[in-house]
Amino acid sequence: MELPTPEDLREWRTDLELTQSDLADRAGVSQPLIARIEGGDVDPRLSTLRRIVNALQETEGGVLRAADLMHSPVVSVAPDASVHETTELMDEKGYSQVPVLRDGVPQGLIATSDIRGRTEDNVGELPVAEVMHEAITTVEPDATLDEIDAHLDHNDAVLVVEGGETIGIITEADIARHIS
Repeated sequence: MELPTPEDLREWRTDLELTQSDLADRAGVSQPLIARIEGGDVDPRLSTLRRIVNALQETEGGVLRAADLMHSPVVSVAPDASVHETTELMDEKGYSQVPVLRDGVPQGLIATSDIRGRTEDNVGELPVAEVMHEAITTVEPDATLDEIDAHLDHNDAVLVVEGGETIGIITEADIARHIS
């Protein structure tokens, strides 16, 4: 990623017809800081620059957030549901995985690969809690596509959680649906 120069930031802001104060409000920084960055007097921290760039992208309508991408309501199972019930649900919905929630709080994720990987004859009778994998990634509704994409490099799904409650799920298919 190539970082924008102070001139790039000033041009971008003026093309969007934003004042320095407008941009400062959207980025959560002060107007004098925007002026000093654009003037080349200050070399901002990367986190500050990221907030400014995100604010400019949002103004353009170019930033997708978790709330835009998520599938909701979330189809889930409880940890004490049977694997058999869960596979029936996944087959019915056409899903390869479902989150495991207890009172809306993420406990894990169960995927067809978790079930196929078991050797017990009675795997269908087992509770989901014994088969699921507990590693699950969560993000807030305002997480950006870049953040979500980084999580999906290592996970099958990302749960969107607000105030401790699961409100959505994002998979590669959800991202593909919004980008294409």
